[in-house]
Amino acid sequence: MRGLVFVLTFVLLASPAAAEVAVSYAPAREVSPLVYRSVSERDALFADVARLLKRLGERDLPASRKLSVELLDIRPAGQFEPWRPGADQVRVLRDVTPPVIKLRYALTERGRAIARGEETLSDMNYLWNLSARSSLSSFPYERELVRDWFRDRIVKLRPQRG
Repeated sequence: MRGLVFVLTFVLLASPAAAEVAVSYAPAREVSPLVYRSVSERDALFADVARLLKRLGERDLPASRKLSVELLDIRPAGQFEPWRPGADQVRVLRDVTPPVIKLRYALTERGRAIARGEETLSDMNYLWNLSARSSLSSFPYERELVRDWFRDRIVKLRPQRG
């Protein structure tokens, strides 16, 4: 029993503390029928991206850092084509309809700003992303876009390309 308590205490002390990640969003009231099927689908996508950002931050950032992200807009890959009979609930993916995510962020370390900005994330070659194409999760292209941005801008602190 005493050994178990010692091991549990050691595990708790050895596990690194997670960084603080705050994600906010306030999507526009209007929902285009070409972009989303419903308000609930849009809200689910914003919530999913927020959860992903929190999970990435807690996993990849040291406890001394704090990340704040404001999701300004998300346009998922593809669009609905209601003029197609029988296929009006199918999202059609084309190279001219890439995912687009607009966000504002601030990354601090011990209260000192180390990165901040407002960016529009997009990938015109999203249909070539094999890991997203083989994913079974909802909105895989948007998730890959967020993962790539997080790795480059937040973890590796690469500057925004001009």
